[in-house]
Amino acid sequence: MAAKIEIDEDECLGCEACVEACPSVFAMDEDTEKAVVIDGADGDEDCVDEAIASCPAECIAKS
Repeated sequence: MAAKIEIDEDECLGCEACVEACPSVFAMDEDTEKAVVIDGADGDEDCVDEAIASCPAECIAKS
């Protein structure tokens, strides 16, 4: 995965749409009930793009 993926946890709704779209990159933090990027995750770009598109809070970004 070439781009760095970031989640604005303040905006995250905890809906798990990104986890469902791309479970190799995103997971839920049980403590905060928010999505996080898995350390060292290596998902394909299509998977990440689908997760970004599916996020209702629009809080996922690639940099």
